[in-house]
Amino acid sequence: MALSAADVQTVYSLLSNALSLDESARKPAESALAQCENRPGFCSCLLEIVAARDSGCRDDVRLLASVYFKNSITRYWRHRRDTTGISNDEKNHIRKKLLLHLREENTQIALQLAVLVAKIARIDYPKEWPELFSSLAQQLQSADMLASHRVFIVLFRTLKELSTKRLSSDQRTFQEIASQLFEYTWNLWKNDIHTILQSFSTISQSITMNSLVEQGHDLLLVCERWFLCLKIIRQLIISGYPSDTTTAQEVPLVKEVCPVLLNAIQSFLPYYSLFQERQVRLWDFTKRTCTKLMKALVAVQSKHPYSFGDQAILPAIVDFSLNKITNAEPTVSFFEQFLIQCMVLVKSVLECKEYRPSLTGRVINESEGSLSLEQRKKNISTAVAGILKTILPSDHVILLCNILIRRYFIFSAKDMDEWYQNPEQFHHDQDMVQWTDKLRPCAEALYIVLFENYKQILSPVVISILRDAMSSSPPLETEISSAMLLKDAAYSAAGHVYYELSSYLDFSDWFQGSLAIELSNNHPNMRILHRKIAFILGQWASEIKDDTRKQVYHALIRLLQDNDIAVKLAACRSLCYLVQDTNFSENEFFELLPACWNSCFKLMEEVQEFDSKVQVLNLISVLIDHVGDRISPYAHQLSNFFCKIWEESAGESLLQIQLLVALRNFVGSLGYQSSICYTMLLPILKSGIDVDSPDSLNLLEDSVLLLEATLSNAPSMMPQLLDFFPYLVVILERSFDHLQVATSIIEDYIISGGVEFLNRHASSLAKLLDGIVGNVNEKGLLSTLPVIDILVQCFPMEAPPLIAGVLQKLILICLSEEDDHNPSRTAVRASSAAILARVLVMNTNYFAQLASESSLAMGLQQAGLPINQNILLCLTDIWVDKV
Repeated sequence: MALSAADVQTVYSLLSNALSLDESARKPAESALAQCENRPGFCSCLLEIVAARDSGCRDDVRLLASVYFKNSITRYWRHRRDTTGISNDEKNHIRKKLLLHLREENTQIALQLAVLVAKIARIDYPKEWPELFSSLAQQLQSADMLASHRVFIVLFRTLKELSTKRLSSDQRTFQEIASQLFEYTWNLWKNDIHTILQSFSTISQSITMNSLVEQGHDLLLVCERWFLCLKIIRQLIISGYPSDTTTAQEVPLVKEVCPVLLNAIQSFLPYYSLFQERQVRLWDFTKRTCTKLMKALVAVQSKHPYSFGDQAILPAIVDFSLNKITNAEPTVSFFEQFLIQCMVLVKSVLECKEYRPSLTGRVINESEGSLSLEQRKKNISTAVAGILKTILPSDHVILLCNILIRRYFIFSAKDMDEWYQNPEQFHHDQDMVQWTDKLRPCAEALYIVLFENYKQILSPVVISILRDAMSSSPPLETEISSAMLLKDAAYSAAGHVYYELSSYLDFSDWFQGSLAIELSNNHPNMRILHRKIAFILGQWASEIKDDTRKQVYHALIRLLQDNDIAVKLAACRSLCYLVQDTNFSENEFFELLPACWNSCFKLMEEVQEFDSKVQVLNLISVLIDHVGDRISPYAHQLSNFFCKIWEESAGESLLQIQLLVALRNFVGSLGYQSSICYTMLLPILKSGIDVDSPDSLNLLEDSVLLLEATLSNAPSMMPQLLDFFPYLVVILERSFDHLQVATSIIEDYIISGGVEFLNRHASSLAKLLDGIVGNVNEKGLLSTLPVIDILVQCFPMEAPPLIAGVLQKLILICLSEEDDHNPSRTAVRASSAAILARVLVMNTNYFAQLASESSLAMGLQQAGLPINQNILLCLTDIWVDKV
């Protein structure tokens, strides 16, 4: 039954009770609200509550109402078969009323309303809601600062939602919106920045700066509105125009906007240090603004690189970014997020493929239009390359490289403190974090791209820095000095670009003359260099010669036994690289296996982070895979380890997936000796293939693969393995997602299980095959038909009567004539015909009985295949044709 205005108070009471701490009141209220969700009128009641800000309604209840409202819109705004949803009349009412109540003082509710409008607009604009943007534009004319701010929130959310639609008609609609909105938004943005900078100047000149000037709240609203305008402008430029990489046509707005954005950064940046002590809110705004402005420039360059490469844009912005990176200004040196964005922009420009001269030649008979497009692109690329040569001459490239290594690669006191406090977390923050999140990884990413572009210039420079650092910091040094930290930075630089430096630096000489000596220095402070040496040994794996390889193995095993977890984890990863290297020597490594296993087991007990456990498990898995059948002496030790880890990781499905991968390699390496680990393996396997287990959704795929490996390597078909077949039947009854692996498993059961398997599971097997044939596509049939063929070969007398229904389906497939232009269908018919031929040869009497079955004749009739002659003769024609 539909809800009406009379039910608003009831819904309000339910929402109020749903916020209660008393479970006896909260649970029934939540249940009642869940039942109301799909009733007509529920959304209208919620909207009345959200809009009732002046009638004594509690804000927390209104916020909850807005959340329920948003969820209901998501679920029921589109028409669905299983529910009446929201009627068109109610939708019209909601759309009109929403636009009348956007001036919301509560920020959280205002954000929910903005999301609501965006979700409805995604579905209804422009067909059902053509007046949306004209109405919002009208409300923007209001002098009310709060109302203007809220409308811009709605605009931003709506544009963000619409920009993600990918149909060409939707993109054209967005381009129309961009052309209508840009001018007003851009002019307002420029007016607001003038107001903000004037106010900032006044505040900075005041004596105390302890409080905002009069009407400070309005200033903050102007700041936030300006910030929203910036986001909208970025969205309009990025999504409102097709990328110029497809047209090579200049996007005029890029040339208009980018210089102004750069000027805005230069205007705001001095206030970062001025406001830091006394104007926290304005300082936070300044910090967000400078970062966001740089992000906007990065986004524009990425979407419209040709327009961004204009002489009036690229030189000024790249030069500004390089200056901020290379000049240690107090204003910027502690502004990490801003520096990161400067580095991201320079990196983006340096690796932009559109700025590289095209190496393609002219195509014969290519149209004049295409030639013109390619020529325009080539001309722009050549021009930008010239600009980059001007901005980054050789001396500037060398300076930037030096700055990155000597300043940004160096560990700070804060870094060392973080390492000391939590070595494991420090390791992952430095090595596995998204490179745009932290300054040092970002500097390393920029350095790698810079080196790629200027390798001939920079290779001698990096070698020089490395040798200077090694000479100023002796291998047996124990104090954490600036020289030691510089050596660590130089080692990072050498590790990242090993592929080029190998021509300038002999690894064996480097290892013997410096690295090995530093590894023998066991002072606790040497953990800094030990961790970096572990990194180098992994990066330079392909350059390690045979005479040095064994020493490197020993060195990494020693590092794996270090007292510092960060060093151990670095060694763990590098050892994995060396084992996977094509030059890995099992013979040289074999004697180190006991120490390696023990170190891995101990490290697994010490680490806490998920990423660390996965790293250790990955090393163990890779070792097992590469050592092969030599693993058997350690089988008992590894079995105990796997059993313990499985129990400890209960509920951590991602970790258990890695463990299942390691077990698959373990079983494969043991081969026909794998039964020695069944005590550990079979309970894990049973848990993984049980579709009713809590983690089956995550573990099933890897568990089925493990079952296949177990059966393939089983010395014989044991009763415990036969017990797993019903689990496979249940898996395939629910879904054919694992059909390809399952057919391999069934083959193993038929061949290895023999008569015992058929006696125990004949009816289940027949039902399973009957469920597959006729219900899967050609690819699925091509996986399944070999199983049926093997079954007939192994049991020529027993199998055909058992799978009579399947054989009848194969006859229907053979007699159909739908494969003229379908190779897969042809292959299916040929395979089916071969199976039927085998049945005819090996069990002639049964085949004659099968061909005369009335059910077969009925099936042929239902399939529209009238047969005017003997079925055997028809099949003979097929056999001759396919042979």
